[in-house]
Amino acid sequence: MSDTLFAKIIRREIPADIVYEDESVLAFRDIHPQAPVHVLFIPKTPVATLNDLTEADAPGIGRLVLAATHFAKAEGLAEDGYRLVINCNRDGGQTVYHLHLHLLAGRAMQWPPG
Repeated sequence: MSDTLFAKIIRREIPADIVYEDESVLAFRDIHPQAPVHVLFIPKTPVATLNDLTEADAPGIGRLVLAATHFAKAEGLAEDGYRLVINCNRDGGQTVYHLHLHLLAGRAMQWPPG
């Protein structure tokens, strides 16, 4: 995998508004938010896309989701609701090839997204 923007954020080479961190997950506010709350959760061990996951990655992906839900509860977002999204490859909307989970909240979400 190439040296992505997110890898540089993990190494603190690029500043980010970090809102959550543990031993395996880092979360920061999206610089182009699509909702009043838009936070990206990334694994510290990079995986390019969902297609690159293996069985060995299952615990890490579980921690990624749990970190997002923990954040949503701690921030008071859980009761009204929030959306978690993982994009995969170009047509799926992925622009940084370091798997990441979007947490969107603070407004009513529509389906399809628009």
